[in-house]
Amino acid sequence: MSSVAVVFPGQGSQAVGMGRDLVAASPLAQEAFAEATEVLGYDLARVCFEGPAEVLGRTDVTQPALLTTSIALLRVLRERGFTFDVALGHSLGEYTALVATEALEFAQAVRLVRQRGEAMLAAGRARPGGMAAVLGLDAAAVEELCASIVGVWPANYNSPGQVVVSGTEEGLATLAERAPAVGARRVVRLPVSGAFHSPLVESAAEALRAPLGSARFAAPQPAFFSTSSLAFESAEGLADLLLRQITAPVRWEQAVRALVQAGYDVFVEVGPGNVLTGLIKRIDNSVKTVNVADLATLEAALESPWRGERHA
Repeated sequence: MSSVAVVFPGQGSQAVGMGRDLVAASPLAQEAFAEATEVLGYDLARVCFEGPAEVLGRTDVTQPALLTTSIALLRVLRERGFTFDVALGHSLGEYTALVATEALEFAQAVRLVRQRGEAMLAAGRARPGGMAAVLGLDAAAVEELCASIVGVWPANYNSPGQVVVSGTEEGLATLAERAPAVGARRVVRLPVSGAFHSPLVESAAEALRAPLGSARFAAPQPAFFSTSSLAFESAEGLADLLLRQITAPVRWEQAVRALVQAGYDVFVEVGPGNVLTGLIKRIDNSVKTVNVADLATLEAALESPWRGERHA
């Protein structure tokens, strides 16, 4: 029988129109957006469905929008009989994974990720920087390159040959100049508002210390595997984990490899886009991947052969 990991995307997967077809078809999805709207004080569905993209792409809006869309999809999947064995997420997606495993209440998570987005926005303004994907170099080579440049750090270990680096504008410019000489195919700047998952956003972690310290966490059921600590986490360590992950790198490739090694052979991405599905295929194309991004892909996933194997 298959062992199923459900995975949740982070920033960059948002798109205007996300969730619209699901909300039109499902009262459960409508409820998720209504709950988030009540917490946020503005009509989240309208922003997700109509944009504009500039507003949806602002980190303090993007984060609750992605969390809510992913949870709406998951609620509909669960209504239709979907179960899983472990949850994990990419950066922001860790909050979604904690809601999925009932370690964190949805309304509390919406509040926290809005605060997280606001804190990250402020940190990016206080200490300007950015992020760039280094393509075609292995992780060790990127680490060595970063160590030779002041003000840059590995931020996302996404897949073989794709490591995202955070840093100052000067540091990233130097990185772009030097990377081709050591074998990089390309260096691509990302459209983000700060040097996330680096020491430059330490002030965001400080801003979240009190909110996370007063948050209520329960034991994850089923399991939660952190892409920051590379461990199955219990309730006691979650506040500290979410604090540290703001400045710590996302070790996505290592997390997927660890779960495959542990016997998980189906990875179901739940949330807008299909970024994580693509990364997982590049990490290990022997595992089964399923993408649930909207109503059509949800229906297709429920008809997928892996589901029959799962419930055999």
